[in-house]
Amino acid sequence: MADSTPDSRPTYGDPADAACIQAERLPGYVMVIRISRPEKRNALSNPMVVEMGRLLAEARDDLDVRCVVITGDETIFSAGADIKNFQQYGVTLVVNDPRRVEAWNTLQTFPKPLIAAVNGVAYGAGNELALCCDFVIAGDNAKFGQPEVKTGGMAGDGGTQRLPRKVGPNLATYMLLTGEPIDAATAHRVGYAVEVVPPARTLPRAVELAQLIASRAPIAVQGTKACIQVAVGASALNGLAFERVAILRNHMSQDRLEGMAAFLEKRSPNFKGV
Repeated sequence: MADSTPDSRPTYGDPADAACIQAERLPGYVMVIRISRPEKRNALSNPMVVEMGRLLAEARDDLDVRCVVITGDETIFSAGADIKNFQQYGVTLVVNDPRRVEAWNTLQTFPKPLIAAVNGVAYGAGNELALCCDFVIAGDNAKFGQPEVKTGGMAGDGGTQRLPRKVGPNLATYMLLTGEPIDAATAHRVGYAVEVVPPARTLPRAVELAQLIASRAPIAVQGTKACIQVAVGASALNGLAFERVAILRNHMSQDRLEGMAAFLEKRSPNFKGV
């Protein structure tokens, strides 16, 4: 069972943001986790990531949950991490917050099937959240990208490791180094999205598939997922550790501070290579 002991460690963000992560139980052993912060384009603050991790930790041990769908709404999945939190608390503290790191680890090690139902943009941490899922159902308005380089940053929640495994090294390199996104049709063509549907059908179709998977033998399903993860990412944990060191070094640069300031001030950044 999940530990219910209150966590007294600081959370670098507004604790009220946790309410933007909403869970719903559906028939057929399915849980839907919805990101609902439209005024911030569903940007993920630390309390939101921590809450998602908490819900998944509970679902991991709940026999009445066999498959989980993660979604936003019909217009947006998530525009990424909350950059204002980076400026307020400092990038290093936010990114290296143990509660945040633990929550992402809960996501990436979740033993039951995870499906992403993506409409609109899935950028930065939003794309990395979709990458943590076993497969993606995309609305035809979906876009997937890692734009961190545009603000002097790097993908720091697994993007440098999972994206090459999902779309191949060539396309991943293009996306990570240019910061340019791919659309739903491209995502489908390269195997990132398994289906593309009208936005109103994205969540219902993901739920249909979740209920289908949940009707299969749970032990067989979870065992199969574990085997697939070993097959395609045996060195993923080492890669993620390397990524974390690289992202922390980058976050200490002056260019990263300039990039975030330029983003919030809606101007072009002036990078100097320091």
